[in-house]
Amino acid sequence: MAGTYGRGLDELLMRLTDVFLVIPWLPFAVILAALIPPLNEPSMFKIIIVIAVTSWPATARIVRSQVLSIRERAFIERAIAIGSGRLHIMAKHLFPNVVPLVFANAVLAVSYAILSESFLSFFGLSDPTKITWGLMLYNAFNFGGFANAAYWFVLPPGLCIILVVTGFTFSSFVLDDILNPKLKQR
Repeated sequence: MAGTYGRGLDELLMRLTDVFLVIPWLPFAVILAALIPPLNEPSMFKIIIVIAVTSWPATARIVRSQVLSIRERAFIERAIAIGSGRLHIMAKHLFPNVVPLVFANAVLAVSYAILSESFLSFFGLSDPTKITWGLMLYNAFNFGGFANAAYWFVLPPGLCIILVVTGFTFSSFVLDDILNPKLKQR
């Protein structure tokens, strides 16, 4: 919408996005997780809300820039010339051209979400009844796994986080190469 509707709405939405991009992620996530009700009960729902609130700005910026680029192409000018409305242009021309980018970025966002959940669980802000890799690292830290060099407590969850995040990151790069027509080799 920001890329399509122009000045007023674009400025408002991008300044809101800038606010979320400027705030340091970790303190903001910790404060947000602590303030979402119920206050004294960590839950997985809180973690999902925190990840959703903190992960959208980068995707919004990328999609807006792609929409601004597509909006300047000849087929959009032709659609405007024949009398197509903004909603028609968004649905039939802009959205299909942006979906591959959003899909590839969503796969990358999964790795961001895994890292975010691990960080928040390590800080004790997650649901202690749900076993996660971050909670395993939190328990290893609290019970002396780091201090006593007990690698068997630290290494498996740490490696799992690294491997899964790296796998989703590489998958995102591959999907971007496949779905982005600009990157296709001729």
